[in-house]
Amino acid sequence: MRNRRAWSAKRTAVAGLACGVLALALPGAHASAGSGRGAGTAYGAEQGERSASTVIEWMRTADATIEAEARPVPPESFVWEAYVSTAVYNAVVGIEGRFTPYKWDGRAPRTASSAAAAASAAHQVLRHSFPGAAPRLDAALTGTLAKIPDGEAEDQGVAFGKLAADHIIELRRDDGRGASVPFPARPRPGVWRPTPPGHEPFANAWIGRLRPLLLDSPHQFRPGPPPALSSARYAKDLNEVAAYGGRTGSQRTPEQTDTARYFTNLDLLGALGDHATRHGFGIAETARLYAAANTAQVDAVITAWDAKLHYGTWRPVTAIREADTDGNPATRPDRHWEPLLVTPAHPDYLSGHATMGGALMRALTGVLGTSRVDLHIRSTTTGTSRHYRYAHEYERDVVDARVWGGIHTRTADEVGNATGRRLAAWALRKYFRPAP
Repeated sequence: MRNRRAWSAKRTAVAGLACGVLALALPGAHASAGSGRGAGTAYGAEQGERSASTVIEWMRTADATIEAEARPVPPESFVWEAYVSTAVYNAVVGIEGRFTPYKWDGRAPRTASSAAAAASAAHQVLRHSFPGAAPRLDAALTGTLAKIPDGEAEDQGVAFGKLAADHIIELRRDDGRGASVPFPARPRPGVWRPTPPGHEPFANAWIGRLRPLLLDSPHQFRPGPPPALSSARYAKDLNEVAAYGGRTGSQRTPEQTDTARYFTNLDLLGALGDHATRHGFGIAETARLYAAANTAQVDAVITAWDAKLHYGTWRPVTAIREADTDGNPATRPDRHWEPLLVTPAHPDYLSGHATMGGALMRALTGVLGTSRVDLHIRSTTTGTSRHYRYAHEYERDVVDARVWGGIHTRTADEVGNATGRRLAAWALRKYFRPAP
């Protein structure tokens, strides 16, 4: 019977190994353990390929921990998830090879357990970020390591995972999270101001100044300005939202209403894990899937928030109620108009959901090598699931959803979606590439 040591007992031994693994965390370290995907002991290679479930398990743990400890709004939660998934990715590919590490060149012997490394990396990032969750995280790590045979491979994996996590923690130090970014209200036509019912100030404005994970700057893919208030495009956008996005008296169909509500909050991490499981992904492919998707979405929301700060356009609820001030003869005011969904507390252009949707789909098609994304995605708002076979189906619905919800103009959605695709395509030429 194998000796099932508790995590607290393992920690001392692993700490002693960390210095040894650090010496191996250098370019060329793999050569000493053999070259090629199947190098090292049979256990070391096979364990890495069999353990995609460890990555999926720890991304679920990350999601639950972030929700319980931070209770963030959706854009903010993606930031934490990206930190975890990049640490896991580096821990795994630093052992398995297959893909280029993310802003790191650390390596460990291929005899190390990549499953232990993945769990250790996620545990370390989450424990550092949410110290109050340490008992639950320690218990989760103990549970994962209990499934892995004791020995040098496990200990090497745990030590290397910690190093991968520490690298991400240091890389993201002072990156602008939670910084004070003012947006002075300027209540003139076309300019954003707090919206009903809460009339809350600009939420999470710091996201627009957060140091990107992949891009060179928050404004690298900033699009051109939105349509002028006097333009035909502006009037068309506003009249469409007024007709289809209202809480009452809308031309929206029941199916369109369901789509608007469905996209309020999605379990995308669950969808990625389900895809990896059904398609038989190995641990390296699974870690890459999460890391590429999460980092692309974070940089998409940074780009969207940068545009919101730069252009500061008013939301449909304000524009429709004050249409008599926009100088456009093709718009009509409705002082009592209300959107189907509660308007989030930040400007219209760009739509965060649509920008992230474009980035997500372009990241997935790039990683998967096909437009057939085959995603079963559950809405935590409606409790229903949808199957998206192709990327364009998801992009179409996420654009429509924000119009039908009454909270974004179509231009804010369409430009956002195209911007997300562009930035993800650029990022994938630089990151998460197959190893040479």
